[in-house]
Amino acid sequence: MIRESSVFIKRKFREKFKNVINKKDIELLKDKNFVIVSNNCWGGTAYQWYERPYNSPFVGLFLYGPCYLKLLSNFEYYMNQKLEFVSSSNYPDRELTYPLAKLDDIEVHFTHYETEDEAREKWERRTERMLQETNLDNYYFKICDRERTTKEHLLEFHKLPFKNKVSFSIKDYKELKGKKHITVIESHKKNKKYVPNGKKMFKLTFLYFNLNNWLLN
Repeated sequence: MIRESSVFIKRKFREKFKNVINKKDIELLKDKNFVIVSNNCWGGTAYQWYERPYNSPFVGLFLYGPCYLKLLSNFEYYMNQKLEFVSSSNYPDRELTYPLAKLDDIEVHFTHYETEDEAREKWERRTERMLQETNLDNYYFKICDRERTTKEHLLEFHKLPFKNKVSFSIKDYKELKGKKHITVIESHKKNKKYVPNGKKMFKLTFLYFNLNNWLLN
């Protein structure tokens, strides 16, 4: 109850002073180089908040948990593969009303793109920008418990050899004690088994986690 009250107060404060806080955050990180790799739209919303150009292709799309972990486990290889657009998914969870592509055997769901050409052009341009940053310590990896991401995926994620990793879930796993794992009170409105969508989860992030300090680390 105390935690829920604290989160509520923080939310109201940020809503009231959103513009002031936004300007302060932009100024604070103005000289910091960072690349955000996210399993959904959380990353793109972060770039918008800090008013940064997209130097990551992980914007306006999502990856299912198994694919995302496989990609991160062999990151350099997959990020040098060419997109191949396909007409069907191995995950029959939703109707395909958007472009779907593969990087070798990894599915990339371009949910916020109208055409394959648009998805390909932006993916390739942003990937090229991303790969200009060769210091992996400037990469920030995020995952959450949506899109078939299981407890096992979260545990595997935190074993990856990247310096900067954060996970979000509605569950507090004892195995992740000491890791940057954020337990979120709010869940998806229709399905209480996981956190809200990426855009909403980004707005909630500041209530639980000092994102500025993480990116400045």
